[in-house]
Amino acid sequence: MRKRFGQHFLHDPKVIERIVAVLDPQPGEALIEIGPGRGALTAPLLQRAGELTAIEIDRDLAAELRGRFGAALTLIVADVLDVDFTTLRPDRKPLRVIGNLPYNISTPLLFHLLSQREAIFDMHFMLQREVVERMIATPGTKTYGRLTVMLAPWVRVEPVLEVGAGAFRPAPKVASTMVRITPFLKPAFPIASQERFERLVRAAFSQRRKTLRNALKGLLSEGQLRSLGIDPGLRPERLEPEQYARIAASVEG
Repeated sequence: MRKRFGQHFLHDPKVIERIVAVLDPQPGEALIEIGPGRGALTAPLLQRAGELTAIEIDRDLAAELRGRFGAALTLIVADVLDVDFTTLRPDRKPLRVIGNLPYNISTPLLFHLLSQREAIFDMHFMLQREVVERMIATPGTKTYGRLTVMLAPWVRVEPVLEVGAGAFRPAPKVASTMVRITPFLKPAFPIASQERFERLVRAAFSQRRKTLRNALKGLLSEGQLRSLGIDPGLRPERLEPEQYARIAASVEG
């Protein structure tokens, strides 16, 4: 593992084969691989699709990849959080984004890609299992929180493959899940202001054991919550994402 980048490299051929089967890449698709590492997934993707763009922050690994794959691989040596994905669309094709993500950047990267979702057809990521559980959680559960609510208007999230620690070198201390994330063509429910929605959800879950009347104090009154049909005595994890959108629409900018 390159400790400074938090990488765990896929090595199990059977797992790699299953991942490629889930992805089902086709020639002509605009494939973007995040963090190709030593190319374990890059090789079969190129074999199926013929060409690929990869984003790798590690210059040593990037040099290895260039030597191994040559012109078939378009390599961007950069921090993926600095990459503008809207500039990576050949002939305006929607992107298919793939990655075995370092766990320490997975949530910031999800929000980074969310802001550029209009350029993306789908995303397939290997993530820490508990992150995926937070992404797909339902109201009232312990894993339901800010990540769940912030994704809900914009994308559909589907776990597609469970992967044990032994599929990686070095083996991580946690289990992993591959997830398919598909942006909606239209928001699942109206968002009057993305900035207000983000601010409200952040405030609600910053101290999740508080009731809504206390967590949202300063943003809107108990009376405003009641006028929206929401009990101010509820805890934040009890509300549906759509209810947060309705509350946010009533908050003054």
